[in-house]
Amino acid sequence: MTVPPDVPGVQGHCDPAFAGVREAFERNFAERRELGAAVAVYAGDRKVVDLWGGTADRRTGREWRADTPCFGFSCTKAVTAAAALLLAERGAYEVDGPVTAWWPEFGAAGKDATTAAHLLSHQAGLPAFARPVSAEEAADAPARAAELAAQEPEWTPGEGHGYHALTYGWLAGEIVRRLSGRTVGAFVRDEFARDRDLWIGAPDDVIERAAKMTAGRAPRPAGGTDAPRPAGGTDAPRPAGGTDAPRPAGDASLLDRLASAYTDPDSRMNRAMNNPHPGKGGYNNPVVLRAGWPGAGMIATAPAFAGFYRDLVAGRILRPDTLREAIRPRVSGPDRTMLIDSAFGLGFMRPAQTFFVPAAGRDTAFGHTGAGGSIGLGDPDAGLAVAYLPNRMGDLGGDLRAYRLVEAAYAALG
Repeated sequence: MTVPPDVPGVQGHCDPAFAGVREAFERNFAERRELGAAVAVYAGDRKVVDLWGGTADRRTGREWRADTPCFGFSCTKAVTAAAALLLAERGAYEVDGPVTAWWPEFGAAGKDATTAAHLLSHQAGLPAFARPVSAEEAADAPARAAELAAQEPEWTPGEGHGYHALTYGWLAGEIVRRLSGRTVGAFVRDEFARDRDLWIGAPDDVIERAAKMTAGRAPRPAGGTDAPRPAGGTDAPRPAGGTDAPRPAGDASLLDRLASAYTDPDSRMNRAMNNPHPGKGGYNNPVVLRAGWPGAGMIATAPAFAGFYRDLVAGRILRPDTLREAIRPRVSGPDRTMLIDSAFGLGFMRPAQTFFVPAAGRDTAFGHTGAGGSIGLGDPDAGLAVAYLPNRMGDLGGDLRAYRLVEAAYAALG
């Protein structure tokens, strides 16, 4: 299968043993599922895949380049979690100890028994702000953390889990801010991303050359149709936590329920995923990109993001025992926000409906998806690290783009 002639071609390097990844990547373009995208794979310390292609900016026609960074939505959470866990490893706080030991104000409204582990595993009961928050307000991390600290939880912390789509960043991020004196973005740059093309809070020159997100599917051939999308803004994240999982057979009623919840302004899913709203320009808004929301604000190139997972797996960011404990499932099953099953360790997704991986990785893979269809994945047993960043956001219910790439990467390992 070849890439359509009117789409800028796929470029880069692919080890012959991983040719299946290139084939899957090109197939995504050939089927008009992509506008622009990049994928990178490490097998151990070898970068075996570094591919990119398509259009970085639909409005100007700018092509995707080797150094084009892309917004990663909730893939950010894994990076924020690593920062928080590094501080725990250094003895700054106890993961299973009370949050009030280092954030006394958080004990308000019956949250005094909340632990840091609850913040990191979506058990805090604060999946959404109680009032509308603007993009400009969201740039003030201390104020947003204080607002959440004063807020009454929607369930007793520790007695259930529900995806904290955006609030996660100001909860887990407060661990970093209070105990290091730095923003998450500054801490990450200082500690393990100084030489990477990865930012949580990007400078203007990076924002200028970053891929521009779009909710529109790349133009189909004559006679083709696009799947309908729910109302609520073309730049809003899609439900299912950004999952790129294949749709199981007979799930039409589930998709209907997800669509209904996502478009219902009173539903927990809608409130969690759309507040703060990114404002004019959606997730291309420089206000958002400069602020670096710690739950959904990362801009990175695929090789840099895959390199983050490579170093996690290799024990260069966290000790191996710290990582093993971090990826141990803390919660699994029905998600109070997403209406489907999810599974989380300490900030990392584990295989579930929100993080669908091939059978070879179902016991060992960890990582995080992003609402646009992006994914970051590591597997300590396989020595595998994968990153995929597209700028065309996936449709409601997810699609096969990331799954195909991850599946091909595992298949190449034999």
